[in-house]
Amino acid sequence: MTTILCLDVGNTRIMAGVFSEDRMIAHWRLATKRDWTADEYGVIFRGLFAEEGLSPSDLQCSVLASVVPLLTPEIELMCHRGFGHRCLVVGPGVKTGLDIRYDDPREVGADRIAGAVAALEKYGGPVIVVDLGTALTVDVVSADGAYLGGAIAPGMGVAADALFSQAARLPRVDLIRPRSTIGKNTAASIQAGMLFGFAGLVDGLVTRMRRELGTEASVVATGDLAELLASESQAINCVEPLLVLEGLRLIFQRNQR
Repeated sequence: MTTILCLDVGNTRIMAGVFSEDRMIAHWRLATKRDWTADEYGVIFRGLFAEEGLSPSDLQCSVLASVVPLLTPEIELMCHRGFGHRCLVVGPGVKTGLDIRYDDPREVGADRIAGAVAALEKYGGPVIVVDLGTALTVDVVSADGAYLGGAIAPGMGVAADALFSQAARLPRVDLIRPRSTIGKNTAASIQAGMLFGFAGLVDGLVTRMRRELGTEASVVATGDLAELLASESQAINCVEPLLVLEGLRLIFQRNQR
């Protein structure tokens, strides 16, 4: 029985999950610490494993999608030296099962590819993946399993932080649903602009993408704020918080040989 550690290293969060064959047996969400070393991350993960009754020796391999180049070698070293196994880094030369039709496939984030792999496997194509992370990405996979590309915009958290830092009189607010689109105070007005505005952004992009595809497409949302945004979006069909981890598991299986 193969047990693997899947790691999605983002600019703000690290999502990690342990799979035993096709079943996820544990998962965690950590803050990304860009200045941490392999040893520091190793201490954290060994503690998380222990809480779940796992040991690094239980793992046969790790698979990594990283958009933080500074951390990629540290995570690889953690797996090799701390856990005693190799780490498969998703990138050029790794089999994904997708026909990547980007002008330069090396420019596509590994997390975007992993999310597309999982969405295609679970829902079939065409499918659109909305990932609400530090950046908001909307990616399209065709009916024949080709990654066609997508759109990138600032994420909700980044937009809210920019508003707070650049506008002296606007406070930092929690990103929650306000009572009304017409805010009756500054906090509610910001929340309305963020939530309903980004829901409109996603719906508008999906409408245009479907028009260019010439057909309907399922829309899957993932990321920290997926549940919140999906409740206001007319386009999103389903939410898969661990979509990228599922995609990493599939990519690992396609590269076992």
